[in-house]
Amino acid sequence: MLLELLKSIILGVVQGITEWLPVSSTGHMILVDEFLILNTTDEFKEMFLVVIQLASIMAVVLLYFKKLNPFDSGKNDLQKKETWHIWYKVLIGIIPAGVFGVLFEDAIHNLFYNWITVAVALIIYGVAFIVIEKRNEGKIPTIATWEDLNYKVALMIGFFQVLALIPGTSRSGATIVGAILIGTARPIAAEYSFFLSIPVMMGASLIKLLGFGFTFTLEELLILIVGCIVSFLVSIFAIKFLMNYIRRNDFSSFGWYRIAVGFVVIGYFWLIG
Repeated sequence: MLLELLKSIILGVVQGITEWLPVSSTGHMILVDEFLILNTTDEFKEMFLVVIQLASIMAVVLLYFKKLNPFDSGKNDLQKKETWHIWYKVLIGIIPAGVFGVLFEDAIHNLFYNWITVAVALIIYGVAFIVIEKRNEGKIPTIATWEDLNYKVALMIGFFQVLALIPGTSRSGATIVGAILIGTARPIAAEYSFFLSIPVMMGASLIKLLGFGFTFTLEELLILIVGCIVSFLVSIFAIKFLMNYIRRNDFSSFGWYRIAVGFVVIGYFWLIG
């Protein structure tokens, strides 16, 4: 029991960090799962890995609660209107991934959910981060505020999020790369990627929970609770770290990291294969 809780803690830490940094939580979870296999049913494990993502999402809700709350009594009418517009842009942004996910989820899972795809995606998007940041060096972003991020831009970034359906891409990585390509400032790109994840992961977690049911054993319940708490707490630190980091640095370092992890995945599975 204690060993399973320790595994849950480690998985929560990995999830909390990699969900927000543009390095692919899927790629890291594949590696971790090779060494830390939960001694549970496959159904519980699949549900667990999705629901701890919901715990990560709650960290965004907490940190940005005031910014995302259109009913805040401390906001004037204009500020409340601006908050509603943020939510409208989020809803527009999730449409492409939602449509493609519903239509092609099974096909994507059957074709791409393997370590080769994950490794290649890690490397390709790592190179993309480096190239894009090099290209944008010295350029002033044209979309520097939420007011600059109009509905057309929101939808365009939403189409980039479709790429995140491929494992190893990273949801935040795909949206941030797309946003920067369009000319969005890094802090706005990162925040938008955070906000897009709220309805997406809440919906995915609800589906998984309903599919699994709420009949947990005591051990399963403890594993789930511990994993969620750890994922939530670590996510708070990861989000704060990323926002502080990108105010002074670009995403190139994450690109090099992704490339390194991609080759680690290739090397590991080549050796054991």
